[in-house]
Amino acid sequence: MATPAATEPFDQWVDHFDGWVGRVDYPRHLLGDFRLEPKYADPPAATVEFGKYKGAPKWRRPEEHPDPAAHEILLKLITIQGDTEFASVEQQRHLLETAPTAYDLKSAVRVNVEEMRHGWQMSHVLISAFGEEGQKEADGLLQRNAQEGERILQAFNDPVRNWLDFFCYTAFLDRDGKFQLGCLLHSGYYPLSASMGPMLKEEAFHLGTGVTGIMRILAAGKVPVDMLQRRVNWWVSTSLDCFGGEQSRKAKAVYDLGLKGRYDEGEGHEGVEVAHVNEYNQGLYHEEVTQIVDRFNAHRPSGTPPLFMPSQKFRRRVGIHKDGCFAIDGKPMKDTAYEEYLEANLPTKEDDERLEEIFKEEWIAPRGA
Repeated sequence: MATPAATEPFDQWVDHFDGWVGRVDYPRHLLGDFRLEPKYADPPAATVEFGKYKGAPKWRRPEEHPDPAAHEILLKLITIQGDTEFASVEQQRHLLETAPTAYDLKSAVRVNVEEMRHGWQMSHVLISAFGEEGQKEADGLLQRNAQEGERILQAFNDPVRNWLDFFCYTAFLDRDGKFQLGCLLHSGYYPLSASMGPMLKEEAFHLGTGVTGIMRILAAGKVPVDMLQRRVNWWVSTSLDCFGGEQSRKAKAVYDLGLKGRYDEGEGHEGVEVAHVNEYNQGLYHEEVTQIVDRFNAHRPSGTPPLFMPSQKFRRRVGIHKDGCFAIDGKPMKDTAYEEYLEANLPTKEDDERLEEIFKEEWIAPRGA
């Protein structure tokens, strides 16, 4: 598929992007030969794969969609996706000065630059298809700031305090990103669907960075497993919130309009209730991450307790279990004991202080060790 031609508004946006790089103080010399450019590839199907318009040709322009409501929904979907991309760079940029090895620095820069490119991609779609509306939203992607708590989704305002957070972020929150991109890969809006293939290929490196990083941490045996478990508890529950409410009329409407599908759309799971599409995708994510956490346990120091996955009910800020009092295993708890329980099972100030001391040692095994 040919990339849509650049437009003068997009060229202007690129100038604004250069200003954003300066605002977040990203070290330009580290960018090297990385190319920031929009990339499009033929999606898995040329026709709408689900919803009321299944079988119709995918829409090349927003105004081609038969339902006027699709315009606003598409605009919001693309904006939110772009917002997460730039937010992650803002969350992680400060870590570059304390990379444990040259390899980890190179990996983090690659992750950051690919997230920048994903933001470019969404901005290109916004500006080329939505005119002044799209230009305004694309500019907004460069104006909000994660460190000021201004990003659209709460997960992308949460601080990434240190390299242990970074590896958990890329292993768990970027995996949510993979699922969101996979859902949009099946979108009936052709430019959005065509954007996802290249983004998913790049996202795979981010996930691998997180998984191998945690394995290397376990292999070194310097970070206590209980400290890592508290980070897992935080980032998994944060990632689950990014799927949205388990029972959602909004998600049903988006699905019915053919704009965002199930992660495994077309693989024979036609019995899923459309109003529960978020719950379905969340369940697939939880199953996948459970398998990864099981793999981590093969690398933990002998004599230490195994890592485990928190329940989908634990510390939820979104959905049917929002603000509920549930233990890590999913069992209900009394309200009076819950705050103290959370303090014991989530990252603490003491953890951060201890990590500062640990990071002075060789706390992560070499790549391939």
